[in-house]
Amino acid sequence: MKVIYKNYHMRKERSIYVIEEFKKYIGNKVLDVGCDEAVLKGLLENVKYTGIDIAGKPDIQLNLEEIKELPFPKDEFDTVICTDVLEHLDNLHEIFSELIKVCKGYLIISLPNNWCNARRPIERGNGSFGYYGLPVEKPEDRHKWFFSLEEAICFMKGQTKKYPISIVDIQVIEKPRFFLTRVARKIRYYNQMVYLNRYAHTVWFVLKKEI
Repeated sequence: MKVIYKNYHMRKERSIYVIEEFKKYIGNKVLDVGCDEAVLKGLLENVKYTGIDIAGKPDIQLNLEEIKELPFPKDEFDTVICTDVLEHLDNLHEIFSELIKVCKGYLIISLPNNWCNARRPIERGNGSFGYYGLPVEKPEDRHKWFFSLEEAICFMKGQTKKYPISIVDIQVIEKPRFFLTRVARKIRYYNQMVYLNRYAHTVWFVLKKEI
């Protein structure tokens, strides 16, 4: 498990991160699940790209919560990319199964560490954190699952026992901090997973489908 010090200010930066870190896993035919503005499409060369989303600029407009199956054959894509999407779905487990079905190579998936986002307002006793509040008007989107980084890793490890997949890479993203700040925190929270549950904001997985 590799820890990287980085922060995302825009969704576009996640697509850039995919290219920077995981390009070697990207094949000739790619499915981008939750593609938004399809930034990844412009970053990939000589790749047959398909983006799906409920809004933005997808090739296929699709509400993942209203379907039982993805509209693609089994083993259709060399690479399936799904960045910070699954936590928005009530049917997370069913869609995860579909991602595996339509993939024949690698799956690149990111999940947020919700505990990190919630920690400070809860400790302060005031404020709010996105996707879990109670706004006056019904929001267009929200998270349906509240989990820690440790739970995200346990979830993926559990899936390797259910499906023909293996984990080939895990990358944990933490916001850049002064070196001495990180050292002090790690001394206080000497258990690595406790530390990461508090301070890491995203975890990335690369899964390989065994065919």
